[in-house]
Amino acid sequence: MAPANGSFMTQFILVGLTDQPDLQLPLFFLFLVMYVVTVMGNLGLIILIGLNSHLHTPMYFFLFNLSFIDFFYSSVYTPKMLINFISKKNIISYMGCMTQLYFFSFFGISECYVLTSMAYDRYVAICNPLLYNIVMSPKVCSSLMLASYLMAFSGAMAHTGCMLRLTFCDANIINHYFCDILPVLQLSCTSTYVNELEVFIVVGINVIVPSLTIFVSYGLILSNILQISSKEGRSKAFSTCSSHIIAVSLFFGSIAFMYLKPSSSVSMDEEKISSVFYTNVIPMMNPVIYSLRNKDVKLALRKTLSRRRF
Repeated sequence: MAPANGSFMTQFILVGLTDQPDLQLPLFFLFLVMYVVTVMGNLGLIILIGLNSHLHTPMYFFLFNLSFIDFFYSSVYTPKMLINFISKKNIISYMGCMTQLYFFSFFGISECYVLTSMAYDRYVAICNPLLYNIVMSPKVCSSLMLASYLMAFSGAMAHTGCMLRLTFCDANIINHYFCDILPVLQLSCTSTYVNELEVFIVVGINVIVPSLTIFVSYGLILSNILQISSKEGRSKAFSTCSSHIIAVSLFFGSIAFMYLKPSSSVSMDEEKISSVFYTNVIPMMNPVIYSLRNKDVKLALRKTLSRRRF
C-alpha cells in the first residue's frame, strides 16, 4: 500500500472542457456569463431571505442554505476553469487538486441532502398542513441542516482520504476541467480497486438514500393531491413541487450517470458533458426555478428595492 503522502507528482495539467483553440474564447465568455448569473442569483436570494422577515420560514431556510451551497459549489472550480480557457498551460498543484476535490465533494453531497430536506418540507406542508409549524420547527430544520453538513463532511473526507493514499508517478494530465474523482483515479500508478469501491459505496449512499426519500415524499404528496376535489387546489399543489422535481431529476440523474457504474465504462467526454449540468447549469438554475417564479420572493424583491429608493 502506498503511504498517505506517497505521491511523486507535485502538479497536474488540466486538459479543460475542449482542446480546440477556436472554442476557448467563446466558451470563456459563455461560462463567465453563467458564473456571474449564478453568483448574482444565489447571493441575491441569500440577501433577500435575510432582509425580509416574512421569508423566515422553513421552506426559505432550506432555500437560503441551498443558495449558500450553490454559490460556493460553483466557486470551487469555475474561476480556475475560466482562467484555463485563456491560459496556455493549465496547471494545478497536487494539494490544490486535492483541496478542489474535497470541497467539490462536500458541497455536492450537501446539495443532495438539502434537496431531500426540501422534499420533506413540501411533504409536511401539503400532507400535514395543520401540524406544519410543529413538525418543521426551527430545531428540526437546524437538525436537518446539521445532518446534511455532517454527511457531506464524512463523504468528502472519505473521497479525499482515499485519493491521498494513491501514488501518482509519471502521468499528470487530467482529462477534465477540474479535479473530479474518476479522471484523477485514472492517473494513479497503484491499484485503485479500494477507491472505486469507496466511490461506489459513498456515492451510492448519498444518491440512493436521498433519492428514495424524495421518491417516497412525492409519492405521498401525489396521493394527497389526487384526493383534492378542487381542480384549482390540485394545480396549485402541483406547481409548488414541479420545479423541485425537475432540479432533483437533473442533479441526481447526472451524478448517478457518472458515478454509479464502473470507471472503465465512463467516457471522459461523456463525463465532461454530464458534469456541466451538476456543476454549472443547476447552480445557475436553482435561484430561478425556486424563487423568481415565487410570488413571495417577487414581493420581497419589490419591498427591498422600494426601501433602497427611500
